[in-house]
Amino acid sequence: MLDRVTLRGLRARGHHGVFERERIEGQTFVVDLVLFLDTRPAAAGDDLTRTAHYGVIAEEVTAVIAGDPVDLIETLAQRIADQCLRHEVVEEVEVTVHKPDAPITVPFDDVTITIRRGRA
Repeated sequence: MLDRVTLRGLRARGHHGVFERERIEGQTFVVDLVLFLDTRPAAAGDDLTRTAHYGVIAEEVTAVIAGDPVDLIETLAQRIADQCLRHEVVEEVEVTVHKPDAPITVPFDDVTITIRRGRA
């Protein structure tokens, strides 16, 4: 059974979306992550190199959000999952991308997509 390291509310400005206004003006995206890994080796040796360095991962994820624009939040979520899985200790990741300022013409609180990916 894998342990979980959770990061909630990572925020960055990105230029993702299918509409020109989204690409030009940008908007804030919020990401929640659940990293699945075995933390026993890190705990046994009190060794940061044997676990997920969540500070580094947070910086990488916000760089993905602020990086090259994509049309769909599904694509953004996949890019974030791929980045997290580059860390050898991360076996699986659950990524939720929030788009609270999505261009929807009726009142709403949030739009999200959640994906879960593991090593192939």
